[in-house]
Amino acid sequence: MTEDTLRKLELGPLTLQASDLHLFAFDRALHPELFRHFAAYHVEQARYRADIWVTGLSHVVTVTAGPRSFTELLGRESELLPTRGVVSRFRLKGERDLEKRTPDGWGYMVSTQVETMDEALYKSVHFDLLRHAERRGWFYAYEAWSEGELVPFTYIDHEARDSEFHVHAFHAYPHERTLVKTQSIIELPPA
Repeated sequence: MTEDTLRKLELGPLTLQASDLHLFAFDRALHPELFRHFAAYHVEQARYRADIWVTGLSHVVTVTAGPRSFTELLGRESELLPTRGVVSRFRLKGERDLEKRTPDGWGYMVSTQVETMDEALYKSVHFDLLRHAERRGWFYAYEAWSEGELVPFTYIDHEARDSEFHVHAFHAYPHERTLVKTQSIIELPPA
């Protein structure tokens, strides 16, 4: 068997659809063993650290300041996910904005968009994001899940400020001609 065939067998077929996605916010960290990590990134700031996991056309972002953490999860609903510490949860569909503040002082703002396009527009947006990802951010292509010239991918860009962490995430589903976008700000609790 070729290396590509072995990788496709290891990953299995792409079963996640954009319509399967939910956005969850937790006032705690989540255990890494709950997720398959395709890529992981770490950002250190004076007051906090951020861990970003690419989890298969989805992501987990955890910001930790001292003993407290806040987590954004974009992924499918699962009975394995904890129920303790859920600040918010909703299915992604169309456009949605959310703003929350936790009792211990975390601030969270997110804007989500699920956009299905015609083939020509999707192709143009897909290749524009690929070019942008070459210059900035973190990019992971799911080559084993590709069908044709367009490869499913996750592209995450971030901005680390003194007391807040900004995340722009794009998840491309070419088989659906759909792009899932999230823009999040996680604000640290007062020191």
